[in-house]
Amino acid sequence: MAQKIDKEILIGELINVDVNIVPILMSAGMHCVGCPSSQMESLDEACMVHGIDSDMMVDAINEYLAAKDM
Repeated sequence: MAQKIDKEILIGELINVDVNIVPILMSAGMHCVGCPSSQMESLDEACMVHGIDSDMMVDAINEYLAAKDM
């Protein structure tokens, strides 16, 4: 069963789930994945700062994780 994430996950934890999530974040304009503050920032907070709908980002990441486990 594929791991699912939610918008409260910290960016640092999210990257540890699968490093291939980085291109998903970057393609949405979130180029701060290497920023030290991203280690303490939730996906929801990062999306808010970048003007991105966090629910859509969670859906995109969960779709990727589900497809990866097929």
